[in-house]
Amino acid sequence: MVSGRSEVMTIVTAVFFGISLTTVLTRCFVRLRVVRAFGWDDTLMVIAMIMNTGFAICGFFGAYYGIGKRLEYFLFHSDSFHKALFCWWLGQVFYIITCIVAKTSIILSLLRITVNRIHIVILYAAMALNMLVGVLFFFFTIFQCTPVSHFWNRLDLDSGKCIDVWVLIDIAYLYSVGAAITDFTIGILPAFMIWNLRMSRRDKIAVIGVLSLGCIASAAVIVRIPYIQHYADRQFLYKTINIAIWSNIEGGLGITAGSLTTLRPLIRFFREASTDSHSYSRNPGSYPLSSTLGNNTPYQQSKLEQEHDDAQHLWPGNRDAESFGVRTVVLGNGRIAAAPAASSSEEELNPHAHTVMGSRELGRMRKG
Repeated sequence: MVSGRSEVMTIVTAVFFGISLTTVLTRCFVRLRVVRAFGWDDTLMVIAMIMNTGFAICGFFGAYYGIGKRLEYFLFHSDSFHKALFCWWLGQVFYIITCIVAKTSIILSLLRITVNRIHIVILYAAMALNMLVGVLFFFFTIFQCTPVSHFWNRLDLDSGKCIDVWVLIDIAYLYSVGAAITDFTIGILPAFMIWNLRMSRRDKIAVIGVLSLGCIASAAVIVRIPYIQHYADRQFLYKTINIAIWSNIEGGLGITAGSLTTLRPLIRFFREASTDSHSYSRNPGSYPLSSTLGNNTPYQQSKLEQEHDDAQHLWPGNRDAESFGVRTVVLGNGRIAAAPAASSSEEELNPHAHTVMGSRELGRMRKG
């Protein structure tokens, strides 16, 4: 039965798994249904969630078999000892992959909205550091024992051998420091990327706050560092429970923070869904002339629209736009020109990619 510290691990794992799964599913809805732009960063985040699911399953079974229990417990549950160790080992493998892939997804999202060369270099450096320390820790975790199965069959002293545990601890420290640096980089850099954009101060603070949620995951990494030394403890499964708990928190927060930055279009989706029920019906493939200023009036982009353009670029799809909407503008000479839509309130949620207006609407405009 799950009890004591094992119960705490089960609860924490369930909570952060549920939160991360909800945000990823919502992200998929937004990217597939609302903005219709599913990119590589979205694919990587889905992979990270799959790995996090494996990590959570290992946590649940590990807590059931004895992670968080003292050695005395296994005097009466000897069959559970190697199962608990196997769940610990496999869970660490899933954890490392989850963090590597999730952080890579976040970095790719930031790379898509930055144009400053220095910021790009910093992001690529953070990605390289994330992969370097992650892959190093990954291979040391898997192959710390020869054969690999000796990790969970260590009661049989003749089944193999393991490397010096302090070598693994040093690698774990190195990974934790590298992970913390990466998290702080992708958490703090958005403030420098956004501050000079044409946006209101309130919008800047809101966007920076969302994009900087990665700093929260780095806090979990830092909190976990003092417990790494317990890898060498005789009461391994009992002493390392805090490592398992904070690893779950780190993975769940990283995935959640990376997915929250993509959910902004969801607000527009529900707003337009509610307003459409009170507005006039539109023919399929047609677009409103809400941005037309009138005959003989040239179109000029206002400061408000310029600020909206900068804000819009923070949430791009594969083509650096949230949709394929088109704005129709009446020029001074009476001609009709099509330009990319800048205002998200003018976008159809299900537009036809290259259609400006229906033939009847164009005929009426020409006669007008």
